[in-house]
Amino acid sequence: MKKFLSKVMFYLTQKQKGATAVEYALIVALIALAIVVGVTAVGGGLNTAFTNISTQIGAAFGGGGGGG
Repeated sequence: MKKFLSKVMFYLTQKQKGATAVEYALIVALIALAIVVGVTAVGGGLNTAFTNISTQIGAAFGGGGGGG
């Protein structure tokens, strides 16, 4: 087991493929973080916009109660 771990450590520290994989993982993590932050920001804005639209439509039709 110790020999296997030493080979893995050598592969990750000495070989270019290991470093490239780590770099790609960091890039993917940053992109995922940006998506989460963006969706959160846009989602909050959309919720506010639709709430305002709903309020205005309700006021225009007399409170939205009853249906013709």
